[in-house]
Amino acid sequence: MAGSADSTAFAAVEGTRSEIDTSKPHPARMYDYYIGGKNHFAADRAIADKALASWPAGRIGLRENRKFLGRVVKYLAGEAGIRQFLDIGSGLPATNNVHDVAQRVAPSARVAYIDSDPMVLTHAQALLTSSPEGRTAYLQADLRSPERMLSCPLLREVLDFSQPIALMLIAVLHFLGDEDKPDEVIGTLLEALPPGSYLAASHMTMEHDPVAVGGGQQAYLDAGITMNSRDSDQFARMVFPGLEMVPPGVVLVSEWRPDSRAPRPTPGEVSCYGGVARKP
Repeated sequence: MAGSADSTAFAAVEGTRSEIDTSKPHPARMYDYYIGGKNHFAADRAIADKALASWPAGRIGLRENRKFLGRVVKYLAGEAGIRQFLDIGSGLPATNNVHDVAQRVAPSARVAYIDSDPMVLTHAQALLTSSPEGRTAYLQADLRSPERMLSCPLLREVLDFSQPIALMLIAVLHFLGDEDKPDEVIGTLLEALPPGSYLAASHMTMEHDPVAVGGGQQAYLDAGITMNSRDSDQFARMVFPGLEMVPPGVVLVSEWRPDSRAPRPTPGEVSCYGGVARKP
């Protein structure tokens, strides 16, 4: 791998669109709107507000998902000793990004971010600043093309694929339909990682409030955005077969190793499962 003199680098995988279309909603910008960010447009807010009209607790679930991400990275960088992270579907930079959390634990940690929204690339260039000891990179690429993503020279420069890597698929898999063969996408990514690597993932579900969450999902579908909710068994079978689950296994994101005893939201308010597993 290259040294850390240039601690942050950026690239677009060949074939990835580079235009920012403000007239069409994009999940990354909608997510930013939900969690209180400022990097979104009228089209994003319009569809997000339609989803929230059906599922008013939507912001609670997404913020719990963000907290889950932080706890997972802290566990992986701390207890599990992971020093490399591949965050796919990273979304717009916010507070407590993966490298922020990981490098607080281990300043030498390296993080590669990947998202399909060209606006994320623009903001990543301004906001993703690595520690001097570590490295960050951002690639504009599509999860549906894992082989193209994995062959990117910058990714191979930043991450050493002979050493354990944490693959982060947080709140992104529900944007893959069955026709996208998400299990094959995940399998391709995992196959590229050495033993001792980890996979962390989260996924929306309608199990606990099908009417409200289903209405929110329909708002996405009506806007032309693929959105699939899956139950806990479907999520586990799709993502974690053959891996060693980290306790407590697949649970609501709010229930994954909470860092306080404060009252937590109801299952219907969260409506998002998460889990972490190790590749043997």
